[in-house]
Amino acid sequence: MNKVNCECGHANPEGTILCESCGNPIGDKDRKDTQQLLDMKYEGSARRSQTYKKTIVDKIWNFFSSVKVGVWLIFLTLLASALGTVFPQEMYIPPTVTASQFYKDEYGFLGQIYYELGFHNLYGSWWYMILVASIGISLVIASLDRFVPLHRSLKKQGVTRHHTFMKRQRLFSLTKTNEYDIELIKKRLTSRRYNVREENGNLLAEKGRFSRWGPYVNHCGLIIFLIGAMLRFVPGMYVDEVLWVREGETEVIPGTEGRYYLENKEFIMEVYEKDKENEVFEEAITRVGDGSVVKNFQSNVVLYERKDEIIHGIEPELTEIKESEIRVNEPLKFDSFSLYQVDYKLNELNKMTFSLIDKDTEKSYGKIVVDLLNPKKEYDLGDGYKVEVSTYLPDFYFDDEGVPATKTRIPDNPAFVFKMYTPETPEGESSFVAIQQTIEPSGENKYKMKFEGIETKDLTALTVRKDLTLWILGVGGAIFMIGVIQGMYWNHRRIWIRRHEDVVLIAGHTNKNWYGLSQEMKLVVEDTELTIPTDQKEKE
Repeated sequence: MNKVNCECGHANPEGTILCESCGNPIGDKDRKDTQQLLDMKYEGSARRSQTYKKTIVDKIWNFFSSVKVGVWLIFLTLLASALGTVFPQEMYIPPTVTASQFYKDEYGFLGQIYYELGFHNLYGSWWYMILVASIGISLVIASLDRFVPLHRSLKKQGVTRHHTFMKRQRLFSLTKTNEYDIELIKKRLTSRRYNVREENGNLLAEKGRFSRWGPYVNHCGLIIFLIGAMLRFVPGMYVDEVLWVREGETEVIPGTEGRYYLENKEFIMEVYEKDKENEVFEEAITRVGDGSVVKNFQSNVVLYERKDEIIHGIEPELTEIKESEIRVNEPLKFDSFSLYQVDYKLNELNKMTFSLIDKDTEKSYGKIVVDLLNPKKEYDLGDGYKVEVSTYLPDFYFDDEGVPATKTRIPDNPAFVFKMYTPETPEGESSFVAIQQTIEPSGENKYKMKFEGIETKDLTALTVRKDLTLWILGVGGAIFMIGVIQGMYWNHRRIWIRRHEDVVLIAGHTNKNWYGLSQEMKLVVEDTELTIPTDQKEKE
């Protein structure tokens, strides 16, 4: 780095506008207007982004050090976040349907574009992560680009400032005298909590320098916060998923990598019955209109841990950890995980029973029990009678073209295409069976599938949560607020007093609240030989 020598002898980095030591405007040699107030931003120090512009590293540094670039990155991130709320995120769509099909069916062409651009899983998409990372890079580079030279200039600033530097400060006065009560001035400055330094009869009084670091503390807090937010996408750091478990069934808990399982022993729902003796809930019961409101719903569960290795196709060996009752706001907690009761579904269709019947004689040749969650492909009734499930539609409806289809994989409205084989009909007969609907596409059949009964189960919905980033977000937020308070409620004030030839020069500078500094300077110099400084910006 080339050095720029000031007449005071201090060697400044190339690009410095004001000498770090005496404040001499060494960057004003080619300026015509040398009486304009000095630009004290970053103390006129040399910033890397304004000095080096040749290599690819310089260009990358200069790009991310720009405040405009940082604002645009934040704007684009906020815009993307807003667009991500137009349609529901993938985590909120039915778990039984693929995302690509859901957005296309529900929202048409716009939904398809929404899916293709990755808005359906916005906060985990690669381009959104790049935006967030770019904001973090911009914060780091912009902070270093300004913090380092500012810290160097404030650390190296001398007591005796160049007379041109003082004359071009916003608060300034000149007194034609060479004598003043320096001890009285020092005493008054000290009483107002200034740190006073003296050199050859010249003074530098300073306080509140730490407030200059407020914005950089803000940036540190934001960077930590962004790191915490990005760590949520690291496997094992953050889990927020919904687990549906039917009564009597055991399911692996999402996010535990197959280590923990949960059995739903029983789902309980209690309601407030309408009672004249209990008037507390009478208004709510009346509003519901069905004579009752939910009093409590809970899941009695058993938590298991898998001890053996995970091998596909082999049943896990589970060890019971504990039994628990999960209610709203009373979660089951284990190993950084929490299971919250959030929803339920009563009487979901689970199994349906059909009989193979001769339509003429009404004779039954056997029954089949179809598991609606995992139906078999073929049911053998013996003696040459068997039934095949050609097509299974869990949530049946006719699409726009009149073709049978299913909305989801949840058995809310099951329908079947059965193929019935008997000794009399070895080629088989087809029958479409739905709730309260039977269609024989090949004409009149000799046999039919007769509905015999149905079995239902209650489901419970539990939110599985794990957040190892919460403390990082908390630390980042706390540091950010410290920076806000640091920069908002304090300000950096400096007062210079210098003898120059047969006059005494007084100048003052602050990063904000100029009126407060002017009033303070007035109190310091009143009733002395020195002239009270005035605001030169008002003259302009």
